[in-house]
Amino acid sequence: MLKNRKVIVTGAASGIGKEIVKQCLDEGASVLACDINEDALRELKQSMNVPSDLYTYQLDVSIYEEVVNFFGNLEREHCDVDSLVNNAGIYLGKNILDYQTEEIDKVIDINLKGCIYFSQMFGKYLLQSERKGVIVNMSSVSGMEGSSDAIYGLSKAAILGLTKSCAVNFSPYIRVNAIAPTMVNTPMMDAIPIWRKEEYLNHQLIDTPVMPEDVADTVIFLLSDRSKHYTGATFDINNGGYLR
Repeated sequence: MLKNRKVIVTGAASGIGKEIVKQCLDEGASVLACDINEDALRELKQSMNVPSDLYTYQLDVSIYEEVVNFFGNLEREHCDVDSLVNNAGIYLGKNILDYQTEEIDKVIDINLKGCIYFSQMFGKYLLQSERKGVIVNMSSVSGMEGSSDAIYGLSKAAILGLTKSCAVNFSPYIRVNAIAPTMVNTPMMDAIPIWRKEEYLNHQLIDTPVMPEDVADTVIFLLSDRSKHYTGATFDINNGGYLR
């Protein structure tokens, strides 16, 4: 479905990001995998079936200069890049009353500013030559229904607004959509309080847990031409939760 496509994935070395990389490669795309963890990137490349189509970049999405430098090198190394998955994010699982100022900054810098920086640079890169492209942003059910971690929740809610605005600003060349998963079985879920996990599960109408590959399936759909009429939309993968 993604033959001859070239996809940037942030937060690519673990969890949902790793599964997105795997499925993109399986579907015939080349992938530029970005992550702050250099060791994890090395392990990622070793674990993939087609490592020749995987290019890894160690960078911090929250540092604007590093993002600018990354895109500055694209013209020389990957001028045909056409897709972006803004997946990088952190979850501290804290009550707002317990947050320190540096922790607030860290969550907003990574979850929101990183998405803004990559979207801005990607938009400039494609629009200057009027090329078609796709952006998929990773939000969360926490951005739609509220979160026990208010700072995480506000960062994910802001991504939904960013998605709609970029869909308008980048049209008709770049489609921009968001995914808002419920709890997904990744290490990040360990930080969610037990009571909150139970609350989410009690609202769900489907009793099959959402896995990283389920989220990646939707990413692949949104990157592909099968979703050519979707932009500014949010796909809430939540087993039918919060319908009532």
